[in-house]
Amino acid sequence: MIRIWAKVLVKGKIASQYVFERDNEIDYSEFFDYVREICENLDIPTPVVIKTHLFNFAKYNVLRFGADDFLEPIPFDKLILENIFS
Repeated sequence: MIRIWAKVLVKGKIASQYVFERDNEIDYSEFFDYVREICENLDIPTPVVIKTHLFNFAKYNVLRFGADDFLEPIPFDKLILENIFS
């Protein structure tokens, strides 16, 4: 089961959050689709996902997106995705 806790941080505090869940195992070829759906539910722009992001999420179970990872200006400081193990 996939469970990803997404947190939008503004000045170090959680402004909004969402838990993304799927019954199947994580498939990194579909990781961008997971991020896109998370961002749609949070009503924020979707960041650019590169191979380094995938490696960091797979190795550390956490991924941080800053302003440099988005193509448009964002009204928050960070988007953090954290793998929640069940």
